[in-house]
Amino acid sequence: MERDLVAAMADGATLLADRWVPGPGSVGAGGVATAPIVLLRSPYGRHPLGIVGRLFAERGYQTVIQSCRGTFGSGGEWVPFRNERADGRDTLAWLAAQPWFSGRVATFGPSYLGLVQWAVCAEPPDFLLAMAPAVTATFFRDSVVYPSDVLALGTMLSWVHQVEHQELPRLRSLAAGARAGRHLQPGFSTLPLSTADQRVVGRRVGFFQDWLAHDQPGDRWWDPVDFRPFRLQGPPATFQAGWYDIFLAGQMADYSALRAAGREARITIGPWTHTSPGGLGASLRDALEFFDRHVRDAGSNTITGGGAGKASDDGKRVRLFVMGAKRWVDVADWPPPATPQRWHLHAGGRLDPAPPADAAPDRFRYDPADPTPSVGGASLEARQAGRKDQRTREGRDDVLVYTSAPLERDVTVAGPLAAHLHFRSSLTHTDVFVRLCVVDTRGRSYNVSDGIRRLGPDDGGDGSAALRVEMTPTAITFRRGERIRLQVSSGAHPLFARNPGSGEPLASATTLRAADQEVLHDPAHPSAIEVPVSTI
Repeated sequence: MERDLVAAMADGATLLADRWVPGPGSVGAGGVATAPIVLLRSPYGRHPLGIVGRLFAERGYQTVIQSCRGTFGSGGEWVPFRNERADGRDTLAWLAAQPWFSGRVATFGPSYLGLVQWAVCAEPPDFLLAMAPAVTATFFRDSVVYPSDVLALGTMLSWVHQVEHQELPRLRSLAAGARAGRHLQPGFSTLPLSTADQRVVGRRVGFFQDWLAHDQPGDRWWDPVDFRPFRLQGPPATFQAGWYDIFLAGQMADYSALRAAGREARITIGPWTHTSPGGLGASLRDALEFFDRHVRDAGSNTITGGGAGKASDDGKRVRLFVMGAKRWVDVADWPPPATPQRWHLHAGGRLDPAPPADAAPDRFRYDPADPTPSVGGASLEARQAGRKDQRTREGRDDVLVYTSAPLERDVTVAGPLAAHLHFRSSLTHTDVFVRLCVVDTRGRSYNVSDGIRRLGPDDGGDGSAALRVEMTPTAITFRRGERIRLQVSSGAHPLFARNPGSGEPLASATTLRAADQEVLHDPAHPSAIEVPVSTI
C-alpha cells in the first residue's frame, strides 16, 4: 500500500490518493504493471475504504482511492457535485501517466462515490472499461435533494451534519455521530429553513443555502451537475439498489435509460436501506464478478458471488429480492411482466378492486405546526430508515387509512406504482403523501412504497385536482391472510419538508397555515392505487 499519492488537477489543485497493490502471486507474469485498476473517488476519507482497497487487491486489482477536492488532505474547495466532472477527467489522465498504469480501469463505489463515476461518462477514455455505481443516480437534484420536487429535509440535514463533522479528530467525530439525532431534531422544526443548518452544525453551510435558493424544477443552476446527458457514453455498468434506498427511483430511471438505448447494464435490488451492510457486500461481490469479465481475463481469481451478489448471465439482467416471499428472482429486464390492477378507495376505510359506490368524501385536517411524521421510508437517517411499524402513524387524525380484506391467495406486486386520487384542499398550496403498506396476520402494518405530490396554482388554483402520485417501485408478495393498505395524508416530516401552506419561498417561509383536505371516492371520482400484479 502507498499513501498520499499526489495527483495534480488542471487548475493546480492537488488531490491525494492511496494505492493498494496486489501481492506476489495475485497477478500474471507481467507483474503489477499488468494488473487492472479499480478507481474510487470519495469525499468521506480514504481510511474507511481501506478494506475495500484490500479486497480488490487480494483479487488481483490495483485499487486507487482518492479524496475528492477539499476533503481529507486534498486541495481546493469542497463544493458538492460541482468539481467531479473535471477532477474525475484529470484523475483518469493522471492514472494513464503512471508507470504502473495497465491500460484497463474500472470504477466502483456507492452514493457520492457513484455520482463521481457518472461524472466521467462524458467522453470517457477508451481504457475505462466498466463501472459499478451502487445506490446512486446521475442527477442528485431530482433523486435525493428534491425527489418529486419536494425537499428531502431529513436526508439533506443528516448529510450536512455528517460532512461537517467527518474531519474532526476521530473520537470527536464518533461522538458527533452518536449525538446526531439530538443535533438534527431542532433543525427539522426550525423556521425559516434557511437557518436550519445553523441549528444543526452552528454555522451557515454554503451548499445547503444554495440548494434552498434553487428549489424550483428546471432551474438552470443545476445543469452543470446533471449527468443524465452523458449516461449513454459510459462503459458497461452493473448497479446495486435497495427497495428502501433514497436513490431508488432515480437509479431505476438510469438503468432503464441505458437498456432502452441498448447499452450493456444489469442491476441487483435487495431489501436494503442506503446504509445496509448487506447492500455493500452484494455490491462488492457483483462488481468483482463484473470486472473479472469486462476488465481482465475471464477465469482469473473470479468470485462468482452467490445469493444477492450476481445477476444471471442467461439474458436475465435484473435480480430482485421479492419481499414477503423472501426469495431472489432473476428476470429479463425492468419492469418484470405484470398486469396493472387498481384497488379502489371505498367508504369506511376499505380498499377493494371493485369500483366505489356513492359515498361522501373522507376528510382530515393537516396542520404544519404539528406535521404528520414520516416513520420509516427512504431516509439517510439509519435509525429512521426502512421498514417500520406504522400503527402509531396510522392512529393520527391526519392520516386516512384504506385496508383490504384478508387476501385469499398470495398476490405478488413487482414494478412501478402510482396512486390516482381525487383530492380537494382548502388551500392552494399543499401536499399529498401516499404510502402502500402490508398488514400482517397480527395486525401490524409495515411500509412498502411511498409517493408525494406538491400542489400549487397549476394544479387547479383552488387545490382541487385529479392527481397521479408516482410511488417508489417495489417487489413484494402479500401473503394469504395478509391485507393491503394505503395511507393518504399531507406530509411525512422530516422525510419530506412540510408544506407550510402559505405559498412563501421554501428558504424564507415562516407562516404556517392548516389545510382542510378531502379525498373523494365515488363513481365519478374513483380514487385508487394501481399496482403491477406479477407472476414472477
